[in-house]
Amino acid sequence: MRPLCALMMAANLLFLAAGAGAEPTIAPGYRLETTSMPGAAFSGLSRDGEALLVTDLASGRLYRRRADGKLAAFGPAFPHGLDVIGDPTGPYRVVRAGDIHLVAQGWTPVNSDASPLDHALVAIDSAGEVRVISSDFWNPFDFIVAGGTYYVIDAARNSVERVQADGRKNTIITFRRMREATTALRSLSPTEFAEGNSYEVDAVPTGIALRDGRLYVALFGGFPFLAGAGKILSIPEAGGALTPRLEFKGLNAPVDIAFDSDGELVVLEHGTYDQKEGFQKGSGRLLRLDKTTGHRAIILDGLTRPVSVLVWDERQLVVSELGGNLHFLTRESAH
Repeated sequence: MRPLCALMMAANLLFLAAGAGAEPTIAPGYRLETTSMPGAAFSGLSRDGEALLVTDLASGRLYRRRADGKLAAFGPAFPHGLDVIGDPTGPYRVVRAGDIHLVAQGWTPVNSDASPLDHALVAIDSAGEVRVISSDFWNPFDFIVAGGTYYVIDAARNSVERVQADGRKNTIITFRRMREATTALRSLSPTEFAEGNSYEVDAVPTGIALRDGRLYVALFGGFPFLAGAGKILSIPEAGGALTPRLEFKGLNAPVDIAFDSDGELVVLEHGTYDQKEGFQKGSGRLLRLDKTTGHRAIILDGLTRPVSVLVWDERQLVVSELGGNLHFLTRESAH
């Protein structure tokens, strides 16, 4: 399943109005500032020195946000638009890696000719020249860079791929389909999900992070996006035939993960899904999970279709929303 198919199936153009609604709420000890760009659909976030890098699925552009808060476009305009089921597609992520910028580009938009940049990991050099590292993906939704190696989430193939700078690629793991409880599914459709039947959905990996030699991966879970069906698994960075280790379960469509300066796992939940309305406004949230105790703290709530979380430094986190919002969450007291 394509990654934003999992995020937006049956929602069509609702992402364009995602910025509407009540303001998010924050945990005590934090301060929140929000900036917005009307018509944008912000996706990926990363840090480049003192600048924030942001991708916009609505325009196909890469932006650099300077210290004065202004957004300046750089690089080419990537293919962008909607796919066959109304999902936004374009540059999902951009990351500075040495003297190049790496971009994960999504699926071919409808009503557009195929491009060499489609479903690819792309490099942009300091002169602005564009080079495709590999287009052997179905939909590369997220990636990280570690020691010159790129670890790429292919959400459509349900896999994690290890990619070298010269394009050599091998699959580290392909996640199995996840079985959902019949009792939960019967609440959606008692006739379709009869008593005693089982139902499996694609794992749909989304966010990825690296910590202490292990790759942590968020499993969003496929349609019908049951509340509490999302998981966080980890695997050795080296790969191998080891069974993934379950770190957390019971999450609501986890779309991105990161480790904060205290070593705690930060998880961004896309939200809860309604069969008639799609992903519900204000149901997304940012959690901090304690691996030792299992404690879950909500540090930012009331988000609508959030996509990425970035740990900026020991005090500040940044969250993007498809409605063109950037949320800057600053910790004012020690935890």
